[in-house]
Amino acid sequence: MRVALVQHAMGPDREANHAASLEGIAQAAADGAGLIVLPELHASEYFCKYQDPDLFDLAEPLDGPSRQILAKAAERHGVVIVGSIFEQRAPGLAHNTALVLERDGALAGVYRKMHIPDDPGYNEKFYFTPGDLGFEPIDTSVGRLGVLVCWDQWYPEAARLMALAGAEILVYPTAIGRDPNDTVDEQHRQLDAWRTIQRGHGVANGLPVLSVNRVGFEPDRSGSGLDAEFWGHSLIAGPQGEIIDEAGTEAEVLVADIDLARSETVRRIWPFLRDRRIDAYADLLKRYRGA
Repeated sequence: MRVALVQHAMGPDREANHAASLEGIAQAAADGAGLIVLPELHASEYFCKYQDPDLFDLAEPLDGPSRQILAKAAERHGVVIVGSIFEQRAPGLAHNTALVLERDGALAGVYRKMHIPDDPGYNEKFYFTPGDLGFEPIDTSVGRLGVLVCWDQWYPEAARLMALAGAEILVYPTAIGRDPNDTVDEQHRQLDAWRTIQRGHGVANGLPVLSVNRVGFEPDRSGSGLDAEFWGHSLIAGPQGEIIDEAGTEAEVLVADIDLARSETVRRIWPFLRDRRIDAYADLLKRYRGA
């Protein structure tokens, strides 16, 4: 199956952001991709750098403009699209939500981000309520997608639960970058950790992994100095963690072929699911085993 990751920058103009996404979708479809994935919150700048109640105006309902735009693109090109929205569910209640659109534009399914960070420059707990749909794959015409979002990609439990529910591909829309004030060594360590953890999910579960990031410098518009430089490096990895293709730090449409049948072959020689000691894992439900 041919897949594509649309890596692009986002600015304050929502129409320009949508146009960049649509341009990338069209290019990917022309290159033969049947599954196209966009970055996290691709309709706007990453607004969670600081807390501002007015920024809830960016939220939209599930059937809002972003979904309508993506649905038309999916139908026009005959492709499956994974998009991302700031979902307004009710007054004062919002989610960081991934949408999966089928080739006819119909909504195949929704995933609401489960792990919500709260760090300097990533004030997501102020804006997003944790997801309530669990770790359920979304069935599409191109396969069963285990869609997770950004901070979720650091948690092996999330990837494993998607795998145990029959996901055929792990898909991670992402917005992650570096603090421009960090040392070069620290920036390299963070990027390497990010690449490694995702490859590890592929290895541990015998599944291909698609992770797409944004790129570019986005200022902290509150003036607090928490600027972000999104590092790109969107990647497509195979079920043994092998990098099939990886983008750089500029806007790019990454297109590659993956072989879903390889998961069966890999799991036969690395039968991690077979050898799991499910009788001995009860303590995983505890926050911590120490004092």
